[in-house]
Amino acid sequence: MKGRQSAAVHDVAAFSHAPIVTLTTDFGTADYFVAAMKGVILSRNPQAYITDISHEIPPQDIEAGAFILLTACSFFPPATIHVAVVDPGVGSLRKPILIMAGGQFFVGPDNGLFSYVCDRLTASRVFHLTNSKYFLEPVSHTFNGRDIFAPVAAALCSGVKPEELGSEITDYVRLKSLAPETPRNGEMKGRVIHIDRFGNCVTNITRDELSAEQIEAGATLRIKGKTIKSFRNYFAEKSSSRDKVFAVWGSAGFLEIAAANQSAAKLLKVHRGASVVASAA
Repeated sequence: MKGRQSAAVHDVAAFSHAPIVTLTTDFGTADYFVAAMKGVILSRNPQAYITDISHEIPPQDIEAGAFILLTACSFFPPATIHVAVVDPGVGSLRKPILIMAGGQFFVGPDNGLFSYVCDRLTASRVFHLTNSKYFLEPVSHTFNGRDIFAPVAAALCSGVKPEELGSEITDYVRLKSLAPETPRNGEMKGRVIHIDRFGNCVTNITRDELSAEQIEAGATLRIKGKTIKSFRNYFAEKSSSRDKVFAVWGSAGFLEIAAANQSAAKLLKVHRGASVVASAA
């Protein structure tokens, strides 16, 4: 697997498919921002295939962008170029960067947006984008997505090597790790890392931290003073428990706290970052 990913990353020109560029932003679709980025990419490489992950990231919400990017990127082919722009620091001294991770490319601001990707896929190389030859001039202080990140993505599509785009670095901004805290006295402290549009509370607990055997033995979760004992396989599963709130493994591989046809977040009055304590039986 590593060999295949390495080849995909280091030989960008050898696409086995039309070069794919994904876009993830907090721009919405009412303004011209997304269209302008697509126009720049296609003007520089008409063969690029552009697809949207999401443009509905809450404004300036870097953590939400990091989660959405992580949960979508692994389903794309090797050498896909992911452009992500959730950038409250645009125009400041924060660096524009390119990260190579998991056989794919990630282009955007150095503000933690790629933290979760790097936690799970492991960054192999990181570059500070400094070669203005590949930027759209003049570079706007308020729209780096159009003037830096989009043209850099087009350059990668055209076979330009990362080394030509800037200098390699080892320091880049990271958000708090996805991993739960080390278990103590049979308890593990996790947290809510995302709340989806249905009100499901996605935790940072995976099957690596909470096994099927532990759940079968009677593991529980505690959140906002509520103890959750019911674990289900899917949202509509019938259960002998009368509890409205239950736990279920979500499609992204994280344990979610949910409520049938209701918002668990509203029922529990939970926000992202809330502590979730898992206790093994």
